[in-house]
Amino acid sequence: MALTSRLARREDVPTLLPLVAAAIGELQKGFLDDAQIESSRSIMGIDTQLVDDGTYFVVEIDEQVAGCGGWSRRATLYGGDHSSGRDPAFLDPRRDPAKVRAMYTHPAFTRRGVGRLILSRCEAAAAAEGFASLELMATLSGRPLYEAAGFVPIEHVEDAAGGTPVPLIRMRKPIRTAAS
Repeated sequence: MALTSRLARREDVPTLLPLVAAAIGELQKGFLDDAQIESSRSIMGIDTQLVDDGTYFVVEIDEQVAGCGGWSRRATLYGGDHSSGRDPAFLDPRRDPAKVRAMYTHPAFTRRGVGRLILSRCEAAAAAEGFASLELMATLSGRPLYEAAGFVPIEHVEDAAGGTPVPLIRMRKPIRTAAS
């Protein structure tokens, strides 16, 4: 199994959209009910600003797209192109955490290191730009991965933008440096 990653390009987006839909629809089963899963589609998705900023990754296993995700130096914490409330303001790495965003693994490729690879790429890139911590908004199904990677819950919220409230968890972690 060859696991590789690269920066996403705009031409990857049509391939990533069905992967995102499959991840939302399948990987949240057992964590959310059907109405919550459907509602989550309105608050989740790819934010092409990340692709344009060069902070979004595609992971492939044996040349098949297995997952995607990235990080941001902008204020938006979560949501896709279609989500309301996005904020393109730049963060200050001296005081703000970089945002880990839009992480999805195709259901056929779970538990193979896709998420961990994306998180490591995000952490390294954010550290290179001077950020000292990372923050994300986790789904219930994503929480175990993030906790295993060192993120800790700091706030439990619900987003009802899709009609049915969807539980989410804001999580944060310090970025490991050679000195820490």
